[in-house]
Parts: sequence; C-alpha cells; structure tokens
Amino acid sequence: MKNAVVLWASLSAVAGLAAACTQLPMESNVASRAGLRAATITSRVPDESGYESRPPRDPHGIARYYHGRQIAHVMGHEGADWLERDERNQEEGTDALLRELRLKPTDTVADIGAGTGFFSFRMAPLVPQGRVLAVDIQPEMIAELNQRKLKNQLPNVEPVLGTTTDPHLPASQVDVVLIVDAYHEFDHPREMGQAIRQALRPGTGRLALVEYRAEDVNVPIKPIHKMTVAQARKEMAAVGLELVEVRETLPQQHLLLFRRPL
Repeated sequence: MKNAVVLWASLSAVAGLAAACTQLPMESNVASRAGLRAATITSRVPDESGYESRPPRDPHGIARYYHGRQIAHVMGHEGADWLERDERNQEEGTDALLRELRLKPTDTVADIGAGTGFFSFRMAPLVPQGRVLAVDIQPEMIAELNQRKLKNQLPNVEPVLGTTTDPHLPASQVDVVLIVDAYHEFDHPREMGQAIRQALRPGTGRLALVEYRAEDVNVPIKPIHKMTVAQARKEMAAVGLELVEVRETLPQQHLLLFRRPL
C-alpha cells in the first residue's frame, strides 16, 4: 500500500518512476481526507505530542508535521497492481529483506500497511506455526487480502482492518512488526507508534522499519518519501522504542530495528 519506487532501467521505466514519486491518483481520496483532518489542527508549534500544523512545505504532503517532519500523502487502493509489479524484488531487494527479518517458525508478525499483502503472503510460509496479521486501513485492501488469502491457501494470514490511530493488534503478543515505506504516510504517527509499542513482546519484540534513505541524494525518491536514521530514531524514542540495529543491505532503503524495552 505504501511504497515509492526506485530507478527503472529504461526510458519508459523512468517515466513510471516520475509518476510514482509524485504520487499517482491512487492516493488522492485518502490523502485529501488526511489533509482535511490536518487542516482542523490549530497548533502551529510543536506541543508535547510533537505535532504541529502549518502550510504544506511539499505539495505531496499534508499540512501536518511530526517532530519537524512533514507527513506524506497516503497511497490509495487504486495502486494495488503497482504493488505487485514484477520488478519489485529487483528494485527493492524484497527477498533480502525477508532474510534480514530472521523470522522463527512460531513468530507472530504484523505487516502494517499491508496493502495487497506482498510481504504478508511471502512471510506466511516462514512462520508455519505462527501467524501474519496483515493490517490496512482501507476496506478495499482488506477485501483484496481476503481474496488473495483464499487463492494462495495460506490460512495463517489474518487480514486486520485498522484505523489511522490503531492497528488493532493484540497486546504484548507480536514478535515482529514490519512497516515497509508506509510509516512516513501515517497521519497519526505518535498514536500508531504507541499502539505498536504495546503490541510488541516486551524485551524481544522488534519493529522492522523500512524507509528510503534521506541521507543519500542518489536515491531517486522525492524527499517527503524518505527518512533519515536520526529522524526515525527521534520519533521512535518519543514512543518508547529503542534503536538496536541499522542494516544497510537493501539497495536504497534503511532497515531499522527497534525494540520494546522490558
């Protein structure tokens, strides 16, 4: 549901990149609702929550900021086919990411911003005695997940309809939360971060946050769709999550691992 794109190898692919980086019409309905919500906020300076409201610095974001970072528009369900494109593994190193998660067969995994379930259905065979909670806020994506669940015959994938403030996960029972190129689009990152912290197993539960590297100007993604390690660390610390490792094995994205302390 959530990813920007990496550089294509042909002129036609470059055109596709430009469209995706500016956000396709697939995001417009959800994004406009997020913008309306943000416009109702009156604070123009950060309060203790870290939020502030001011005119959008980037037109591809909303009028809401969190710890100084402008929140990006949300990609809508109309982008389902793009999420399943054949080139995705090569562009994003998705197989490498799955290996880096080091999942155990009994793990409970939450894929937040699951979209079509690109990662959910690839993680399910890796946790045969566990389960994958495929969370999305759009009913259309939940319908798509249920259809793909039947088609793929993977009963340990459980679609979950979340909200912009609550992924509806079980408390202290999740071993791994995976968020791929979606966190920067959360219009309530503080509330979502707090809910994720409560869902992780104390001491062992991990948040795997994947975002394009803002530190690298050569990553051909609009700045609003990137994050620095420092920014991610600041935002996760604000909800009580500790950075334990940064892995830079993916082509253009950070893989940041956080944990819930005991």
